[in-house]
Amino acid sequence: MDTRADTDAFIQPESTDSAPPDDHARSETPTLRAFSVLEHLVAAKGACSLSELANIIGQPKASLHRMLQSLEAGGFVAREPGQKNGYVIGPRLERLGVDVMMHSGARRQRHAILERLVADLGETCNLSTLHDTQVLYLDRCESPWALRLELKPGSHVPAHCSASGKLLLSTMPRAERAALIRAMRLERFTPNTLDDPNLLEAELDRIAHKGIAVDNEEFVLGIACVAVPVFDSRGKCIAAIAVHGPVSRMALSRALTFVPRLQEAAAELTATF
Repeated sequence: MDTRADTDAFIQPESTDSAPPDDHARSETPTLRAFSVLEHLVAAKGACSLSELANIIGQPKASLHRMLQSLEAGGFVAREPGQKNGYVIGPRLERLGVDVMMHSGARRQRHAILERLVADLGETCNLSTLHDTQVLYLDRCESPWALRLELKPGSHVPAHCSASGKLLLSTMPRAERAALIRAMRLERFTPNTLDDPNLLEAELDRIAHKGIAVDNEEFVLGIACVAVPVFDSRGKCIAAIAVHGPVSRMALSRALTFVPRLQEAAAELTATF
């Protein structure tokens, strides 16, 4: 489907009048109003109805509805079935957000932080975020050891059996998290994998309380991992930073001693988001 015509419905050329627009006029262009809608949907904790968005944006329902139809046709928003039949962020906007995080100007700074962390700990470290029901590696710095598990930036691993995934899941609102867990395929990779929804939720509650998550050979036998949260400037958990290595070299008990250094690196990373 060609969505350019739909997009043009809310992205109109600026006025060509000789008088320059004032600041208020600039903030009221159709393009900026569309971005304002997207910003509110990203920040919302759940689906937003048309009436709720109209009150927030201060725009008539009819014109807002036309804008949302165009954004939906372009994949930037989606309708969530339910009592509200409200709007949530769409797959195209979600992909855009991930691409921005992976390729932003701060990427070199983040990688330098990871490199220093690996130099201090001697094991592989990574920065990741939650993407659908999986963990997406935003960046990664390998240890110099020959024995290691290599996963390049852009790789995905299951959230339910990785330290970073469990940490990120633990930060979600409980009702939303419970619904997601019951929709996930909790595949069993090792004898230690938590494939029971109730046990996994109990583990996530513990992680939410402690602010630390571990992978005790739950994804790959012989590999242990510890993760801590990375917050943005508003205090929202936006990513996880983790260290992992073979238990023959880095037992879980030793990995836990790295937590203060991981938290120090997480604080440095906050300035890059």
